[in-house]
Amino acid sequence: MVTRLSHFFLRTLREDPADAEVTSHRLLVRAGYIRRQAPGIFAWLPLGLRVKAKIEQIIRDEMAAAGAYEVHFPALLPREPYEASGRWESYGDSIFRLQDRKGADYLLAPTHEEMFTLLVKDLYSSYKDLPLAIYQIQDKYRDEARPRAGLLRGREFTMKDAYSFDYTDAGLEVSYQTQRDAYERIFQRLGLEYVIVNADNGLMGGARSEEFLHPTPVGEDTFVRSAGGYAANVEAFTTVVPAPLPIDGLPEPVIFDSPDTPTIATLVDHLNANQAPPAPGVAGPATDGEATWTAAHTLKNVVLALTHLDGTREIVVVGIPGDRDIDDKRAEVAFAPAAVEAAAAEDFENNPLLVKGYIGPWSQTGAVLGEESATGIRYLLDPRVVDGTSWVTGANIDQKHVHSLVAGRDFTGDGFVEVANVLPGDPAPDGSGPVELARGMEIGHVFQLGRFFAETLGLKVLDENGKLVTVTMGSYGIGVTRILAIIAELSNDEKGLVWPSAVAPFDVHIVATGKDAVAFDLAEQASASLEDAGLEVVYDDRPKVSPGVKFGDAELIGVPRILVVGRGAPNGEVELWDRRSGERETMALHEAIARLTA
Repeated sequence: MVTRLSHFFLRTLREDPADAEVTSHRLLVRAGYIRRQAPGIFAWLPLGLRVKAKIEQIIRDEMAAAGAYEVHFPALLPREPYEASGRWESYGDSIFRLQDRKGADYLLAPTHEEMFTLLVKDLYSSYKDLPLAIYQIQDKYRDEARPRAGLLRGREFTMKDAYSFDYTDAGLEVSYQTQRDAYERIFQRLGLEYVIVNADNGLMGGARSEEFLHPTPVGEDTFVRSAGGYAANVEAFTTVVPAPLPIDGLPEPVIFDSPDTPTIATLVDHLNANQAPPAPGVAGPATDGEATWTAAHTLKNVVLALTHLDGTREIVVVGIPGDRDIDDKRAEVAFAPAAVEAAAAEDFENNPLLVKGYIGPWSQTGAVLGEESATGIRYLLDPRVVDGTSWVTGANIDQKHVHSLVAGRDFTGDGFVEVANVLPGDPAPDGSGPVELARGMEIGHVFQLGRFFAETLGLKVLDENGKLVTVTMGSYGIGVTRILAIIAELSNDEKGLVWPSAVAPFDVHIVATGKDAVAFDLAEQASASLEDAGLEVVYDDRPKVSPGVKFGDAELIGVPRILVVGRGAPNGEVELWDRRSGERETMALHEAIARLTA
């Protein structure tokens, strides 16, 4: 049935919404696809649902081709399965918790691993039932602290999550590759550029984890890649550890006055104004040919506060090269499941040995090498701080620093931690050359969960020998609503949206203009012919709306092909617009129909 705008539930807007931060948010609201209900929460209107359904159908097609079966779980779920897996607590404030009238605890599901596991446990008991792949397309809920960018970062969002079940590791490898291949087909059909990067497995563990990132300036993820083919998100990047350097013959530590130098920048300025230039191999990890002090010669000591799951707060100090900063996402992964933040003023007050701006791992009268740090607080090091490297750093005395402080001789750490930011030119861990940094948005994630959930929730089957074995699982997610927003980010011009044909809400947008009944009669004929040919048609049959408004709405809504029936109607002529190329051509109606149905 032809969709007629005279009766369609649609109101377009001429002005941008005040809270719109990105193009997709602005245009999807203006064109009548979504409406804001609360921060990070949107209502879906008929146009939006049509595009969303097109994306979901492509996913369903490829899931079926990969041998997966669709199920559907509720979003409101009981506490007990998530408590058994430990995620009722580990999710912290990022999930919505609620109670029913009897005081029983529930959550709005952020993800469904537990429920999929329990469903298979309830129904399957033999290796003969495996392999199995099942999936759902369902709304998820996460209490985002800062929902932003419309559909790109919301509190309610639609995901496709699939899970595979095998009883051998070899079987998991096959299932994983099958789903990974399906993801590539999905994104290719959607016309989305993607980069597959190594990713961190997070709290759920597992042997292998990869993200599909769409490169975009509005992306929230930073990833690295090399010309030789290496790609990883920054959380999963592993530092290439330099070889230790000889310690024998290196100068002893020297404490020096450094008034008003609490930052690396002020310290470097002071060094260049008051100290002899650094000698090759003496100060810093790589000084050959350098005639001035740089931030790379210094050791920056950053104080972080960790809040553990039991609520206890721990202060740690991390030593990193002074030309780098702490990367929040890398720190989040490194210290998970604890929450990480910069130390607050009260943390320094409670730890008087922390001399803010002049913290270091060594004190002239402090700790003995290998026992504890000079401050008595757990001290972790960047992997680049290898034995034999010499540093300028805080002396744990107000207004004083120390130079020629050698790792492995004058100080050691309590361990190493990957929290420093990755810089362009850092070597890729696989030896494929230096990396570059880019921004991307996660559109899919595939990873091997392994046996964590099956072991925790008791999912076992009998193998060929009648022995109970724990099932191994894979997890595969796609952000449906995020993909819709990304396509809108990519598919627009100064006049509005320009959807790719694969996901456009309609195949053809027919616009009847003028007051002559001949135009409307010919538009009716065109609509019927195109519908009979199997195309989805939206027909702007509004009788008292000006051509300018109709054209503006058509361009804003973004159906890629527009058929205008107006002044040429008495001669059986129409104008065919291609929104993608911008071409407009006048032709006979029968020729236009032939073009559109070819």
